[in-house]
Amino acid sequence: MELTNNTYRIQELDVTEICEQFGTPLYVYDAEKIIHQLRSIKSAFRDTDVKVKYAAKALTNISILKLLKKYGSGVDVVSIQEAHLALGAGFAAQDIMYTPNCVGFDEIIEGVELGVNINLDNLSVLEKFGQKYGDTFPCCVRLNPHIMAGGNYKISTGHSNSKFGISVYQLPQIMEIAEKYDLVINGLHIHTGSEITETDVFLKMAEILFGIARDFPSLKFIDFGGGFKVAYKEGDMVTNVYDLGLKLSKAFTEFYQSYGRKLELWVEPGKYIVSEAGYLFVKTNVVKPTPSLTFVGVNSGLNHLIRPMMYDAHHDIVNVSNPTGSPKIYTVVGNICETDTLGSDRKLSEVREGDLLAIKNAGAYGYSMSSNYNSRFRPAEVLILNGEAKLIRRRDTFEDLLRGQIDVI
Repeated sequence: MELTNNTYRIQELDVTEICEQFGTPLYVYDAEKIIHQLRSIKSAFRDTDVKVKYAAKALTNISILKLLKKYGSGVDVVSIQEAHLALGAGFAAQDIMYTPNCVGFDEIIEGVELGVNINLDNLSVLEKFGQKYGDTFPCCVRLNPHIMAGGNYKISTGHSNSKFGISVYQLPQIMEIAEKYDLVINGLHIHTGSEITETDVFLKMAEILFGIARDFPSLKFIDFGGGFKVAYKEGDMVTNVYDLGLKLSKAFTEFYQSYGRKLELWVEPGKYIVSEAGYLFVKTNVVKPTPSLTFVGVNSGLNHLIRPMMYDAHHDIVNVSNPTGSPKIYTVVGNICETDTLGSDRKLSEVREGDLLAIKNAGAYGYSMSSNYNSRFRPAEVLILNGEAKLIRRRDTFEDLLRGQIDVI
């Protein structure tokens, strides 16, 4: 989104006109940015056989999935429902990585029946998988490297107290199960969390993985997960994917040369691909001065974007309607009957009731974590594609709130 002649635009389209057409609150995604981010990952790892598996949980709209498939991405899914969405978007089963956690074994069975790649992170599930499939269907193993990394404890997944992955200290048990059932383990996987900025963290993961991988003769790929950091505000540190790609590709190549044959390097970016492409546009309902601060109350809240309240996440906010107004300090809040602060102590161009605000970096974990809390409708979603604003999900209606309910009174 760029400011040109006092008008905010995405792909030359006036965002005010987009919001007038589709209403607010409204999620808007820039297809050009999504494509650019996918291409930058591929370019960063061009020295090796990289397979990008988009982490679908970040944003599962079928049009977004189809766009990424068109430009050569695979997909990482974490539920059987996401697996079906990916198949519905046209992804081949072999391009889907299914990494569930704490699910019933029936979901694993369904994943096998769909033919997707199965990634297991629990010894008991690995045992059940061996009992049922033996050497007839391969699987990947997700490891917990005992590395603390990521921007928030709630999204750090590779530390010793995390529920994710089989501890690297339980390698003997993994090997025992694999040998007992003649398992074909075709991949090793590590994902340590989100918002990792340091290349050294990934290289440390690689060192751990390479040391373990030599004990698995049937590997096809090694999956380093995602967690690439994007900027949420000016001055933020980000993941230098080109530095990462250069150094990790070099280490990976040296490893597979000693391993004896070429392997694929898999990565699973989610936020990196869609976060900066997305905006949540909201309308100012009230401007409320108090003795201590001034609230801007908008027609959205934690029901549409929960990250600020759940993770203390920062999302830049701009006044689309009054870009040249005098700057003032505001606290932007939602209309939910709960504390739902979207941004505290923000310097914004003077906000007036009725003004349109844009909340940036809303492409990842925005709509996908939204809800009908307070029985409010979820927003519509729009994709800006080739200079056109296309509705890719309609706004909820009252009938949507009642769908599935059964009146027994």
